[in-house]
Amino acid sequence: MEIERESLDAVLHQLYQDIDKHGRQHGGGTRGNKLGGTVELLGVALRITNPRARISRSENRGKPFSALGELLWYLSGSNKLTFIKPYVSEYENDAVDGVLEGAYGPRFLAMRGEIDQFDSIERLLRRKPGSRRAVVQLFNAEDIATDHKEIPCTTTLQFHLREGRLHLSVTLRSNDAYWGLPHDVFCFTMIQEMMARRLEAELGEYYQYVGSMHVYDKYLPDMRAYLDEGFQQVYAMPPMPTGNPFDLIPKLLEVEGRLRDGQRIEPASEMSDPYWSDVVRLLQVFWSRRQSRSREEHVRRLDEIRGELASASYKPYVDARKDLTIRAAAKKADGDPV
Repeated sequence: MEIERESLDAVLHQLYQDIDKHGRQHGGGTRGNKLGGTVELLGVALRITNPRARISRSENRGKPFSALGELLWYLSGSNKLTFIKPYVSEYENDAVDGVLEGAYGPRFLAMRGEIDQFDSIERLLRRKPGSRRAVVQLFNAEDIATDHKEIPCTTTLQFHLREGRLHLSVTLRSNDAYWGLPHDVFCFTMIQEMMARRLEAELGEYYQYVGSMHVYDKYLPDMRAYLDEGFQQVYAMPPMPTGNPFDLIPKLLEVEGRLRDGQRIEPASEMSDPYWSDVVRLLQVFWSRRQSRSREEHVRRLDEIRGELASASYKPYVDARKDLTIRAAAKKADGDPV
């Protein structure tokens, strides 16, 4: 099955209809005991022609804050649960002694303890721009030769530099279409654009090939609720500024750590370009609840951050976080469980 659309939302809208109509029940899978079986499609190919339209505009699939946290986890090189748990608590179920054995970060940046695969891709494509060898490996033979609680769903990322544009093909052995896919598209297309800027290339198209595309039975009602929201208007993140974005990762991680510790910061003073200042503001939105002593203070803080955003494309997500906070306060006032 092949789906070609402009945006993540357009892909999700078609994919979820196809899963609902053509998917087959499958009871296997590591998480089957907790989430039930799955409805599955085999051999799914996705193509997104505008990878910057990487964040869903829907109420229940628009997850820029947790997706950004996961991206920074990858780029930190960490496999520690403590980093990712605040953003994606479900990872706790896969950790062994506080470590995710299949974490992507160490495999991206220190494969077999020493290989920075992003550096390897840059060197190869500068030397041989048309190479078909620009492949990042995440899945290892050792992952199934020995027993692990969690292994990578993603097997490879292949970069294609063609006519000045950098395309990306990602292959996954398994993909949770409801929870995992929106995060995967966000993280991998961000890495794609970062590599394009690093190579002074334009952003190309994004391709994703999946062996088992599935939705757990528990989340089928949520998937159908997404479809009931109707097709979403296409919005895209602004273009990433020129320069090598990988040079900014240490600073972003340092700022994220300060926000995590409860510090107040001024994004425009931390990052000189408005694009990256907005990335910091999205992190501020995520951590603002922990920095606020009351829901009223939290709402005021969200309004302040919203007013500082350089790109209006992020404002709906701040509004959604604010609405969620207000609804939670109203439920508490009514005596309902929050």
